[in-house]
Amino acid sequence: MRSRRFIASAGALIATAALALSSGTPNARPAAQRRTIPLPQSQECGTFDGTGCAPESQRVDLVPPVFSNPTNITNPLFPVSRQASVLMHGTVDGGEFRTEVTLLPYTKVINIGGVNVETLVSQYAALVDGQIDEVALDFYAQADDGAVWYLGEDVFKYEDGEVADTDGTWLAGRDGPAAMIMPANPKVGDVYRPENAPGFVFEEVTVTRVGVTVDGPNGPVPGAISVNELHMDGTREDKLFAPGYGEFHTGNIGGDFESLALASPTDALPGPIPAQLIAMVDGAADVFDAAEDGDWGDAADAAEGAVDAWDAYRAGQVPPLIRARMTETIDALEESVAACDADGARRAALDVMLSANDLLLRHRPVPPINRARLQIRACVLVLDAEDEDAGAALGDVVVLEWTRDRIAHTLGAAGARRLDRQIRAIRAAIEREHLDAASRIADQICDELVD
Repeated sequence: MRSRRFIASAGALIATAALALSSGTPNARPAAQRRTIPLPQSQECGTFDGTGCAPESQRVDLVPPVFSNPTNITNPLFPVSRQASVLMHGTVDGGEFRTEVTLLPYTKVINIGGVNVETLVSQYAALVDGQIDEVALDFYAQADDGAVWYLGEDVFKYEDGEVADTDGTWLAGRDGPAAMIMPANPKVGDVYRPENAPGFVFEEVTVTRVGVTVDGPNGPVPGAISVNELHMDGTREDKLFAPGYGEFHTGNIGGDFESLALASPTDALPGPIPAQLIAMVDGAADVFDAAEDGDWGDAADAAEGAVDAWDAYRAGQVPPLIRARMTETIDALEESVAACDADGARRAALDVMLSANDLLLRHRPVPPINRARLQIRACVLVLDAEDEDAGAALGDVVVLEWTRDRIAHTLGAAGARRLDRQIRAIRAAIEREHLDAASRIADQICDELVD
């Protein structure tokens, strides 16, 4: 399991009406339609050397699951159907790691031993230092006893905007059996395999602690569990899963890590959108425009407004990981404006807008948040094209394509077709090495998508 002129105002970013994501959850089937999928009764240890696995007697995933209403995933430690969007931050090989996980508005039917199982589809998109690194489509279903099962994933790993490999792709019924990813009631010592297709993918999990309290985005979260995960190469990794969030933290002390920054709707807050968030978005947008024009007086005034708004906003409760990231980007914004660095100021302004938009997940539905993310990425593409960085620009297109898949259903048929044409045209221009043309089309998305 497991990157021209900015005229949009904060009102445009946050007031866009959007449809709620639909999980495609069907009505519960009658008992006669409940089907049990087959599972092998004995399975080999899937590590490279065939060692390191727990005794089979500790396994809790050897009873074949029964699925009556598989897309209603309500397990509190893996609540896929209740999580429209999850944001995670971390570090990988010294680089800044950002993950956006989005429940997509459609389902996928997977045939396992002659039995069709409908699954939810979750999009996992990971960026390192702002560049797209990996995207996966994960397929999940909940059994009648409350356990959540992993039925496969399509994996795409990128280098300079090109698919480098699809290692890790697997499908239940084709490459191996369905795999339990969260028991209904995990207990210390329980063992299960979230991936169990030796030769393709393999992970074995042992529950090490239950009843753990973790520090969540809005305060303490009780009832979490800690697990240790064995990988195919024999390495191990610690993970936390928390109620209402699912996967909460991954990584070992002193190494790479990925931690939950914010989730929607779990972290939703009542009341109106704070004025400081609006001021941060507006100030950053004004810096973007002024820096492009070389108007450093206006840029300094706008940066000061964004900084003041952030200082006021962070006096309240702010999710810790987003607080840290916003503080860095605000500092970068001030420094770039003071140095009259046009490219640095514009990029920092977009980073401020991205983090402010992340905070808006606490106040707005997910689709307009993803629409704003798409617009911000289109503006990044404009800057990368100006820098004549074709690899980065192509990576930006990849982000646009995957983000489009999250929001197309909210745009109407004509709007979805128009966005699709624009993104295809950008890709074609970059592939023909016409970066100026790609920049002009991306500029249209910046200016028009959220009007």
